[in-house]
Amino acid sequence: MEEMEEELKCPVCGSFYREPIILPCSHNLCQACARNILVQTPESESPQSRRASGSGVSDYDYLDLDKMSLYSEADSGYGSYGGFASAPTTPCQKSPNGVRVFPPAMPPPATHLSPALAPVPRNSCITCPQCHRSLILDDRGLRGFPKNRVLEGVIDRYQQSKAAALKCQLCEKAPKEATVMCEQCDVFYCDPCRLRCHPPRGPLAKHRLVPPAQGRVSRRLSPRKVSTCTDHELENHSMYCVQCKMPVCYQCLEEGKHSSHEVKALGAMWKLHKSQLSQALNGLSDRAKEAKEFLVQLRNMVQQIQENSVEFEACLVAQCDALIDALNRRKAQLLARVNKEHEHKLKVVRDQISHCTVKLRQTTGLMEYCLEVIKENDPSGFLQISDALIRRVHLTEDQWGKGTLTPRMTTDFDLSLDNSPLLQSIHQLDFVQVKASSPVPATPILQLEECCTHNNSATLSWKQPPLSTVPADGYILELDDGNGGQFREVYVGKETMCTVDGLHFNSTYNARVKAFNKTGVSPYSKTLVLQTSEDTDSEEQTLPFPVPSERLPLRRMSPFSSTLNLQPSFPGRSYFDFRSSPHQLSLHSSLQSLNAPGCNFETQSAPYSQLVDIKKLLAVAWFAFDPGSAHSDIILSNDNLTVTCSSYDDRVVLGKTGFSKGVHYWELTVDRYDNHPDPAFGVARMDVMKDVMLGKDDKAWAMYVDNNRSWFMHNNSHTNRTEGGITKGATIGVLLDLNRKNLTFFINDEQQGPIAFDNVEGLFFPAVSLNRNVQVTLHTGLAVPDFYSSRASIA
Repeated sequence: MEEMEEELKCPVCGSFYREPIILPCSHNLCQACARNILVQTPESESPQSRRASGSGVSDYDYLDLDKMSLYSEADSGYGSYGGFASAPTTPCQKSPNGVRVFPPAMPPPATHLSPALAPVPRNSCITCPQCHRSLILDDRGLRGFPKNRVLEGVIDRYQQSKAAALKCQLCEKAPKEATVMCEQCDVFYCDPCRLRCHPPRGPLAKHRLVPPAQGRVSRRLSPRKVSTCTDHELENHSMYCVQCKMPVCYQCLEEGKHSSHEVKALGAMWKLHKSQLSQALNGLSDRAKEAKEFLVQLRNMVQQIQENSVEFEACLVAQCDALIDALNRRKAQLLARVNKEHEHKLKVVRDQISHCTVKLRQTTGLMEYCLEVIKENDPSGFLQISDALIRRVHLTEDQWGKGTLTPRMTTDFDLSLDNSPLLQSIHQLDFVQVKASSPVPATPILQLEECCTHNNSATLSWKQPPLSTVPADGYILELDDGNGGQFREVYVGKETMCTVDGLHFNSTYNARVKAFNKTGVSPYSKTLVLQTSEDTDSEEQTLPFPVPSERLPLRRMSPFSSTLNLQPSFPGRSYFDFRSSPHQLSLHSSLQSLNAPGCNFETQSAPYSQLVDIKKLLAVAWFAFDPGSAHSDIILSNDNLTVTCSSYDDRVVLGKTGFSKGVHYWELTVDRYDNHPDPAFGVARMDVMKDVMLGKDDKAWAMYVDNNRSWFMHNNSHTNRTEGGITKGATIGVLLDLNRKNLTFFINDEQQGPIAFDNVEGLFFPAVSLNRNVQVTLHTGLAVPDFYSSRASIA
């Protein structure tokens, strides 16, 4: 009930209403407060003077009453105005609750009567402090306004409910708590005042004393005084005038003021208006309930904003810290390169110093010896050695003249760090406000009836939901690595059918697809589970789902370089399963991430030109050299299958395919071999050094070979010298068995030395290092040599 308290306070004095009266605008005022804000109007502005002058302007022309029913001037003797132009322009004041109050133009005349009975100055005007509507009082003054007895009753009940304890009404100072109430006197007494003012003798002995709480209830239940007519104070209201919307007495009907108006029984209208008020309160109650729920929502939003702010700040700090860490790592890498260049320059200069020092010592010794020989006086002895000495002197002089006295290394560092793009990116780093202009596409649906398997390929098909109205700009197909690892994108485009080749045997793969447009990315489709087979002797099988021949599927290589076989371990069926995926990944995950260092699975991006016999247990891979990661001196041709170099120094090139499991074999034929160079063949990590011979660092495992013999090399360690070299037309074979974790080399179909390396684990790329004197061509998709296959089956 605390919210109701403002409704019970007078807008003028700010206290609870005392003897409230109802103004024609339906607002209430204390009777004393109404008298205090009266303003006397000039005689010319009174309604009587208007009627005397014959003015046809109505008193109501100054205000649009919004169809509010007010007392008519003819009926009640006073009118309503939108503003009172002739009222004195005294500044308005504000009541305690902030409502404008217009003070009287002059102090009220002294009188000994109560405010309700004191005479009102003629032609007085009162302005409602809430709606600011003005009206002229008639001869009855404030007695012409009806008293709001309902409001008085509500205030009494409210005050009684707010009182913590009933107080004695006769205590002069600091009223004590009442102990009894006299029902006849209607007074609350404490014990001392009861003994003093209400002794239990004489006529007072017959009065009934009750406890205060019971007295409060009886007071509430006591009949309320019946309101009387404002025009006939001795008459009670008995009827209700529908036109004037006010209670009237029978004399009002008899005297003619309301004789032509429609009247109804007071009790019937009381019930009708109570019903209407209840119905109106129902609608207002719904609005209040919605307002409370809205306030709860706003308070929750405040909490959510605070939580999101903390989370966003943490995310921002983490992103900036990640940038700083990446910059620090790059700084360390660049410093390492500078230190490496520094050490290289120092080594070259020191080697030249050492070489020149030795040569200078030899030259000086030769000069001193020749001087001593010149001192000899024996002609025959001198002539015996002079020719040889002259030749040695000329030869030594020629050796000094072949660039020996030219520094092999400059003092300048041929490195320049271009940081302007990074600085520009940092300056442009800002928040992006994404406002979706349209919704994201619906989740694609995988079409099982068009999904099929054949040999080493699997065809996946999907479509948009039938009722989807949001177009998709493209689709993203993702596969995991067959070991329950992270998903990787294998296709991004507008097609709705894709064929994937090259997965491992006896593995379970998960596939899913999502759609995207300019607004964002849809949720993932259900996950399609593919079980590859370990039964290599089974016949070729396909899913019993027809694929329309007029629909050519888009063919894409999988990120796994083994043959795909979607046949299950039991014959005659293929295993597909759906399951929901709770994960949602970013749209712009680059396909190049499949070739990133540290990935635990193979990558494949070259075109797959033919199908491989599915009955073979050992898988084959098709790939070419990767121009993107090759040294700048490398020259590629023949669809990146033939490689040579423009430099006399050895340069490294890698294959596009990385391997982490399975058995893989490829060959290289020597197209050109001049001046007996020593090219190297093998495997390497993605971050191998590209400007030195393969095997010089710990990132490569290689065999380097010349025209007579070969060596195995890893981390600059040379082992297992083996006779037998290469010439033009020779074939070098590389066998990487990641099941047994070893690496073997072949020359012209014969194994070259023992198994070159054991315990090889991780992700490896085919690699070659050569100079301008060598050109080789790569051959992939080859079967493993028969003798190795038979040996593997025996083992």
